[in-house]
This record gives sequence, structure tokens and C-alpha cells, in this order.
Amino acid sequence: MKTLIKIAWRNVWRNKLRSSLVILSIVLGIWAGLFLMAMTLGLNEQRMSGAVDTYLSHLQVHNPKFKEDHNIKYFIKDKETVINAIKKNKAIKAYAERIIVSGMIANSKGAKGVQLLGVNPEQEKILTTISKNLKGGTYFTKFKKNPAVIGQKLAKKLNLKIKSKIVVTLQDFEGNLTSALFRVEGIFKTNSSVFDESTLFVKAKDLNKIVKMKGGIHEIAILGNSISDIEKIQANLKAKITQSKVETWSEISPELGYAQEMMGSMIFIFMGIVLLALAFSIINTMLMAVLERKKELGMLMAVGLNKKRLFAMISLETIFIVMIATPIGVLLSYWSIGYFHKYGIDLSSVAAGLESLGIGARIYTYLPIKLYLNITAMTLVVAFLASIFPARRALKLQPSEAIRSN
Repeated sequence: MKTLIKIAWRNVWRNKLRSSLVILSIVLGIWAGLFLMAMTLGLNEQRMSGAVDTYLSHLQVHNPKFKEDHNIKYFIKDKETVINAIKKNKAIKAYAERIIVSGMIANSKGAKGVQLLGVNPEQEKILTTISKNLKGGTYFTKFKKNPAVIGQKLAKKLNLKIKSKIVVTLQDFEGNLTSALFRVEGIFKTNSSVFDESTLFVKAKDLNKIVKMKGGIHEIAILGNSISDIEKIQANLKAKITQSKVETWSEISPELGYAQEMMGSMIFIFMGIVLLALAFSIINTMLMAVLERKKELGMLMAVGLNKKRLFAMISLETIFIVMIATPIGVLLSYWSIGYFHKYGIDLSSVAAGLESLGIGARIYTYLPIKLYLNITAMTLVVAFLASIFPARRALKLQPSEAIRSN
């Protein structure tokens, strides 16, 4: 076997140019596949974390009927029970109470339908990143009466600046139309232009007075210590809460949950296509090598090299090529993915399109270590399978005919 390994190794380098090109193609294939996987995962991770950090959180509690039409009358009836259950759950990091009302914001520049979120500023600071994403102004610390924090896109559309006055028309708890005057205290910007254009943060106590909620709330957003604890938290709260509905972020936003589920399958399908292309390249190269060495292989078989050893020799040549290329491709991928995970890829030229999907202008690549190991294993398996066809072709050679061939 030792002699067979030496022969296979020497055969790899008999045609250095051809072997080098095959190795280079495998390296570039692995690098391109892993890097594109990391970009895709980074995009999805950024979109999901952006949504969770700005408005979704890990879980939300509502009146079972509230999500149907966001009717102001469908408030959380067992508020105290829910809050007590949340406080007793050690897996929960923070929570925030919210009033949610649809309204129309208007000024001399135009009008825009918005969703007013009545929040407790101290709770929201822990739960979301809105206070950290301010592009101007302050976060509910300057104005005492009816301050508002708005998205940058909404501010540009209506030409609003810090201290600008805005009139919001909305429906109160009794079904009457009412108007309220707010003053812009802060302007924020998130990765989602849709969210920035349609959301208005105000103080819950101010909105409560305007819509006459009498202390009622429509939503309790919950942030767990870890995203892996979500299902346990949900099960725990469901056991203690009977009148309200507890939903995870993936249930509230099915499109994000579906994308997260599909991503795991899609990246392996994509990498499978890349490896399939590499497999055909390996088959073609090794088949050429076999056909070029028909006479030599015929002589080896004539002097006693059995079919089992011949098959092993051809397979070893293929495996040697892949064993050289795979570590180089994986290390190159690891370095480039790590670099862009830290510094990001600037896509500001298409920022408007990305922000409409809830993705920022700078993409940070991300790939779990286990995927490097899985792809390495897949590459070795594909290489072995690719070596079977050329090896079988060699086994069909007849020693007498092969020796007489040119």
C-alpha cells in the first residue's frame, strides 16, 4: 500500500500544469461557494436581527383579536397577570409595554399614514436600538409635552426637523376622531426604510390621554437572554396566561421565519451545485489522465497490478488533489469571511433597494464553524465519488490492447 501511495502521489505531479489548474479551480470553487454562503447568511442575519432589535423583539403578547385589524379596543385584558409572569421568568432579559394606534400625520408638505407607538422610554432603551440610532435630537429627554421621535425617511418626506410641529389625526377608544399636536424631539434611522417612513414613537402616557385608554396597552414586547430560549419562554408564559396570545418573532413575521428556515437548506443546495460542477471538472481531468496512460496502465496490469489496486491508485490521485485544494480553499474563505465580518462590504450604491428589504448598506459576512467542517466533508465525499468513473474506465482496459496502444 505504501508503494501504491508513492506512485499515486508522483502521478499527480507528472503533469504539473494540469494538476495545478485543477487544484486552483477547486480552491476558487470552495472559496466562491463559502463566501457567497456567508454573504447570504449575513444578509438574512442582518435583516432578522434588525427587525428584532427595532420593533419585533423575541416575543410579543397581544389580545387574540388585536392582530386581525389593530382595533384600538382590543387591549390586553390580563395585563397584570402577564407582567407578573414575565417578571418571574429568569430567561427574560427585558420587556416593554406599548400602545399601538394608527393615525394620519400632516403638515404643509403633505400627509402620511403612520403607526403611533406609545412607549415607556426607559423600557424601550433596553429592548430596542432606536435610542442608539438617532441621527439628530434626543430620545424623550428634552420636551415635556407630546414629544415625538420619527424616522429619517418620514422626516425627509414631510420636511420635518428637530422642534418641528406635527398634527396627528387618530381615532380614540370611543371611536371619535381626534387630533393632537406633537413636536419632533428626535430623528432615527434603521436598516428598514419602510419602518422609518411609517412609525412614530411617542410617550405612552401622552398617547394614553389622547386616545383615552385609561392605562390599557395593546402590546408587551419581550426580549430573552438568548434567542435559543424563545420556545421555552413562550411555553412558560402560555401555561400562565389564558386571555392573551404569546407569539414568537417568527410567528409575528412569518416571512422572516420562513426565510430563516429555508436558508439552512438553500445554502447546502447552492454549495451542492458548486461541488457538482467541480466533480465534472475532476472527472474530466482524471479521465484524460487515464486515457493518456493507457499503455502504462496496461503494463502495470500485465506485471500483476490487480484491479483492486488499480482502482485504489486512481482514487488516491483524485483524493490527493482534493486534499491539497480543500484546506487552501477553506483557509482562504475563513480569512476573507472573517475580514468582511469585521469591516463589512460597502453596498451604498444600492442602499435604497436594500433598506426597502430591511437590510443596511454595509453587509457583514457570517458563516458558522460547523459549515466549514460540513463543506470540507462534502468536498471529500464528492471527490471520492468523482474518482469512481475514471477508475472504472481504467478497470475496463485489456492489458494486451493497452500495451499496443499509442
